[in-house]
Amino acid sequence: MTGMMTDRAPASTVKRRWNIFLPAGFFLSIVSFLSYYSFFAAFPLTRDIPWVNLLLFGVALSLLAAGLFRAYRSPELYRGRIFGPILAAPALAIFGFFIYLNFGAANDLPPSSMAPRPGQQAPDLALVDMTGAAVKLGDLVGGEKGRWALLVFYRGYW
Repeated sequence: MTGMMTDRAPASTVKRRWNIFLPAGFFLSIVSFLSYYSFFAAFPLTRDIPWVNLLLFGVALSLLAAGLFRAYRSPELYRGRIFGPILAAPALAIFGFFIYLNFGAANDLPPSSMAPRPGQQAPDLALVDMTGAAVKLGDLVGGEKGRWALLVFYRGYW
């Protein structure tokens, strides 16, 4: 048995590989947090519901989970048993802070004191339509036909 060769190298000679999933996931979580406030908040499609950033956070957290799984499943091949949790904890904190800012703190804004309440008559206002002509609210409602108008007031936080 002493003369047989095996295809497995001794554990001391196996070079451990870098676990690229861990720093990539951490970096992507930082990018997804900063990109919302520096870029995506400018567009209504991504400002109101930050779906792009939530997708980026999902990919970042998936990369971190895959990296931690690799590091703990085969520590003799991949690095990251110590470095992985050190990167995963701040990434989860960044994600939690993002969720708090966009979904929790936005609900704590004070109510508008000037907006009409439900059932209250709206002031007669004039707005510009898509052709550039001024349209008065008083011209749209009332009259002999008893027309109604539905006004939706959306108060954003930006």
